[in-house]
Amino acid sequence: MHWLLQVASGALIAAGVFFFIAGTIGLLRLPDLFTRLHALTKADNLGLGLIILGLLPWAPDLLAALKLVLIWLLVLLSGATGTHLIAKRALRRDGEDPG
Repeated sequence: MHWLLQVASGALIAAGVFFFIAGTIGLLRLPDLFTRLHALTKADNLGLGLIILGLLPWAPDLLAALKLVLIWLLVLLSGATGTHLIAKRALRRDGEDPG
């Protein structure tokens, strides 16, 4: 059963890395700021969540597992807040001209 846990954990971590790469490609390839922000935040949040799920079985104790979940929740909160502020500033057009 130990090998099954390793395979499942590795698959979750690999899927998380895939979503990070997809978000990075979206950031580089999509045409405007809002679609870039959407692709990046959605893919990064899902990617980090999958990586955290892959790491949870290997946490040495409950406190370490809770720290991993707390890190994920804080990244979710900060990513959403940062994306909102960037999009709001872009809509008001009080930043530098991107083009």
